[in-house]
Amino acid sequence: MAEQTLKEKTAKGLFWGGLNTGIQQILNVVFGVFLARLLSPGDYGLVGMLGVFMGIATVLFDSGFGLALINRKEVKHDDYNSVFWFSFLVGVICYVVLFFSAPLIADFFGHIELIDLSRILFLWFLIGSTSVAPSAMLMKKMMFKERAKVDICAMIFSGVVGVVLAIKGFAYWGIVIQTVANSLVGTVLRWYYVSWHPTLTFKIAPLKEMYVFGIKVFLTNVFSQINANIFSILLGRFYKPEQVGYYTQGNKWMNMGYSFVWNMIGGVSLPVLTEVVADVKRQQNVFRKMLRFVSFISFPSMLGLALVAQELIVIGVSDKWLPCVPIMQLLCVWGAVAPIGNLYSHVLLSHGKSELYLYCTIFLGVFQLIVVICMLPFGVYYMVLAFVVVNILWLFVWHYFVNKCIEVHVLDVLKDVLPFFSITIAILGVTYFITKSIENIYMLFISKVIVAVFLYCMSMYLSNSVIFKESISFLLKKNN
Repeated sequence: MAEQTLKEKTAKGLFWGGLNTGIQQILNVVFGVFLARLLSPGDYGLVGMLGVFMGIATVLFDSGFGLALINRKEVKHDDYNSVFWFSFLVGVICYVVLFFSAPLIADFFGHIELIDLSRILFLWFLIGSTSVAPSAMLMKKMMFKERAKVDICAMIFSGVVGVVLAIKGFAYWGIVIQTVANSLVGTVLRWYYVSWHPTLTFKIAPLKEMYVFGIKVFLTNVFSQINANIFSILLGRFYKPEQVGYYTQGNKWMNMGYSFVWNMIGGVSLPVLTEVVADVKRQQNVFRKMLRFVSFISFPSMLGLALVAQELIVIGVSDKWLPCVPIMQLLCVWGAVAPIGNLYSHVLLSHGKSELYLYCTIFLGVFQLIVVICMLPFGVYYMVLAFVVVNILWLFVWHYFVNKCIEVHVLDVLKDVLPFFSITIAILGVTYFITKSIENIYMLFISKVIVAVFLYCMSMYLSNSVIFKESISFLLKKNN
């Protein structure tokens, strides 16, 4: 593939990924504000307790085969067909098991409401199990525009459903039905756009061929889901639902910013890195350019979100959610560097190093779990602080293995990352001192955003940032 063609595909993916996540986050804010004002921390806490079960079940019906399809050089009908039937069967089994396990789940957390709640909520992954193959097809074929339409339509429909139910007094059921509706609409639209249909000629051979890669990704994702939901488990078991709700709300708002950054590049990075895997030097250059782009977007977005967290929460969802602000700010620090870790993992996966991906994730999870449990008596704030520190330090572990694949040194990474980090910290500091005398919370929020964005853009322009100029050039080209 010619370099220009690869660059065009990458740029197209970044554009549609950014547009998709940007619109989604706007919708998330709109619907999130309505729901958070209508519902209580306890409502969010009850649903949040079930996050780990949904996450693990999702990993089970995917079993790493979705990523294996994307990473496969040539994909045939039999490959997609085998993955579809496997995923659907596992989805059915998972739902049946969890349906009858609902009383045990409710007993573990001590909330009888979770029986009916979980049985309806778990329909989400029963429906989603049918979309593994078409989702992989959309990514494999780099159908970024179609993916954007699917996600946005599903978000609008499910968001309206959730808000209407909350207004009608259905409490946490609004969140549950919203989640199921999102899965249903998204699945239907994915099938519509891929124009592909499964057949009854199921073959086990394609699964065997993808098993070695897929099983390691599967095990990795299991540990990743446990790691991601460790707070909901521990807080749900040892604290009140309100504490789970504060964490869930803080994590939700942080994830809006994080999703904007990673979804923009995450759907592009693995296919592109896989495309150039045969040329180590070329892949190194592609990786470093992606690293600079991630740093250019992630640091100002996530650390800026931390700067306006208090104003955003009070204006958006009222001061009853103020306890979630320090949690959200700490998580934003993690969210600023998490895309770098994800980019590292995609390099390993592009080289078929799913075993390294697995081992790194397992050891990270164990280390993280030990540290977080040690912080359990000190409260959620120190638990989150420990989580953030561990994950930042683990970037050096990811880097060690990536360096073995593409010979990218720590100094190269620091050279790509530190300029954006330093400029961001300096600008946010200046913004804080310029706006700290403003008392009106609405003016304070607007002023912080305008000042920080203006100073950051000016800094990028004056420093002749190549990434900044290329981004502006591409956007102007799109508008012509």
